[in-house]
Amino acid sequence: MTGMKPLAHTPLKVHRPDRPTPPSLLHGGHGVDSVARRTFLSRASELDQLARQAAERGDLQEAGRLILETLDCERRAGGLGPQVLQLIKPRL
Repeated sequence: MTGMKPLAHTPLKVHRPDRPTPPSLLHGGHGVDSVARRTFLSRASELDQLARQAAERGDLQEAGRLILETLDCERRAGGLGPQVLQLIKPRL
């Protein structure tokens, strides 16, 4: 066992269900949620423009499909980030 380095002490991360993870620590603090939110909102804006163009040329079926896809992107963007229950602080 000579020449082997001792393992570095790494503190254990304990999951505490009574204390939710702060939003800043989710996903390693890299803002993954905000990037995804911007991506969904950007896509929703593109789809909205395409839906308007489809409606102007009279293709109502395509316009309707694009509107539903736009709403889905907006819903997904709204679902990212901290949820209401994560913002409530538990009493100790």
